[in-house]
Amino acid sequence: MTSATREWQKINETDRETVAKHLNELPVKLGALANDLGIDVKLSSLPLNISGQIAKTATGFEIKINRHESRQRQRFTLAHEIAHFLIHRDVIERMGGTLTDNVLYRSGASESIEYEANRLASQIVMPEHALKAAYLRFGENISESAVELLAEQFGVSKAAMEIRMAA
Repeated sequence: MTSATREWQKINETDRETVAKHLNELPVKLGALANDLGIDVKLSSLPLNISGQIAKTATGFEIKINRHESRQRQRFTLAHEIAHFLIHRDVIERMGGTLTDNVLYRSGASESIEYEANRLASQIVMPEHALKAAYLRFGENISESAVELLAEQFGVSKAAMEIRMAA
């Protein structure tokens, strides 16, 4: 991951080092990352229009992921909630200790907060260095089948991979 992004710069140094340790293996082990950050993660039967939730608990933070969504969606949602933890703990506190993200990753927080969480989530789940390696392997004009292969390699949807590559 490049240290040049605004979101990356907002992460405190200790958490940044923890995240960096997890970015060299694909797909990124998001559960292990959350664990190393001290976050409990649970698959839950959330309402159909809710993808995930992060909440402050008596002992730290807990993320709930909707068990009824696709594995790729669950991975991106987990990365999104981890991103909230990394750069928006103050927002979580201000919103009563819980942020609940619907299927459009809207939580009631400002659009800029959700945009930042989406951007950081994509940087975590699809690290910059791995994308650069893909460009070296496939060239600048990556075919649709190569995008599908990369999406599978990173454990994300084809749409998420296309958005990340266009960024």
